[in-house]
Amino acid sequence: MAPSLLNRIPVVRHIPVARLIIVAEVAMLAGEHVGRLEPKERRRVLELLRRGRGRPSRLTQRERAELAMLVAKAEPKLFAKAVAKKFSPI
Repeated sequence: MAPSLLNRIPVVRHIPVARLIIVAEVAMLAGEHVGRLEPKERRRVLELLRRGRGRPSRLTQRERAELAMLVAKAEPKLFAKAVAKKFSPI
């Protein structure tokens, strides 16, 4: 790991390298799935998430349906399977 990164982010020093690698690999897999959305769709997902502030009740029924459709397009089940397959000992 680069010494400059360790100096700028002290928390990183206390995280084992294996965990950092795992987090990086999961982030890469997530990026692949988010990449299935068009840039306009990604912006809309972020907009809906900000607007809802973690609570579906803050969104209209139409916005909830739109968010569900966009999330489904990113294929979260395949993402979960890919992560499980990547780190499964079997």
